[in-house]
Parts: sequence; C-alpha cells; structure tokens
Amino acid sequence: MSEAHEIVGKLRQRLARIEPDAAAGDWPGAGGAQPRPAAVLVPLVLHEHRKNSPTVLFTRRTDHLHHHPGQISFPGGGMEEGDSSAEETAVREAEEEIGLAPERVELIGRLPDYLTGTGFRVTPVVGLLHSPIKLKLDGFEVAEAFEVPLAHFLDPANHRQHSIRINGGEMRSFHAMPYGSYFIWGATAGMLMTLYQLLTE
Repeated sequence: MSEAHEIVGKLRQRLARIEPDAAAGDWPGAGGAQPRPAAVLVPLVLHEHRKNSPTVLFTRRTDHLHHHPGQISFPGGGMEEGDSSAEETAVREAEEEIGLAPERVELIGRLPDYLTGTGFRVTPVVGLLHSPIKLKLDGFEVAEAFEVPLAHFLDPANHRQHSIRINGGEMRSFHAMPYGSYFIWGATAGMLMTLYQLLTE
C-alpha cells in the first residue's frame, strides 16, 4: 500500500469517529452571539503518478476583499438559504471560487467545526481530488491557488504559535504553519492542526 493510500485510509477511520457537534477554535465569537454557519472544503490532492503523501490545495484571497484580504484559506464561505448541508456549501463555494467541478470531489468526512472571532461557525469538509484537476479561478476573490505537501503540516517542526492583542485588550494566541513565502495562520492553520492531531494520535 502506498503512503498516500495509507494516510487516506487512516483519515477516513478517524473522521468517522468525530462527534457531529464537535467544535474547536482559538478565536471564539464575542458577545455570545449566535455564530453564522459556514463551510470550507479541505482539498487533499492525490497525484496519480506520486505514491507519497497527498498535497493540500489552498487559495490566496485577493487584497481588495473586505474579509481577510490577502490571506491563505480553503475554498468556502457562508451557507446560503438553498444549501441543504455543509458539504453542499463547501462544494458549491469551491466551484464558484476556483472552478472545481463537483464530480471531481470525493467527500470523506468533516473535521470539528471551527469557531472564529469574526462570528462564524465553520464546518471543514474534507474532500479527495484525484489528479489531474482543472481549475478556473474567480479573479475577484482568488489571487492564486497552490498546493503544499500534507507532510509539511504533519511535521511539528513547522508548527508555530503566535499572539496578538485584540483592539488594545486581551491577548489571543493563534496557530501558524508557514510554507516558503506563504504565511498560513489563524482558522486555516487551526483546522490543519486538527488534521495533524487526527493523523498522529
């Protein structure tokens, strides 16, 4: 069995054990307000001619966006009225943002929901993408799409912890997992940390 298939098999088993209402997050919403539901696709790319670890597909948001400009993220967004599930939201948003055809996504489970300081409860939906994949980026929202070996995030040497003061008040800590010139942090890094814990427990 190849390394990639071994990782995917282990991930399927671990995802199946996650409680439906499980939640995590370094930045819980303020004021006790009900968080808005959202979902992201955590895309793991399986390359046909490479038997080693899968890669993780990310987007870099354009600099003019109101929310999280320029940040590294997974494809995703808020649930819309017509969405029947977090999976539908994640796949729809991935198609809108990066042109990923829904039939190319094999959904294998959910990570625990992630509570953000911007008032969202984000459901990370893990999907397998079998190469080759064709993308067509929405130039208004997405500046670029790129892949990082999953092995990078499974190495504790690449994990960072940072702190920031919120509005001159309390300090908040957050995860970061830099890769080359890409600074992957916040909710995206927090979800990757959950993925790391699942695969190394």
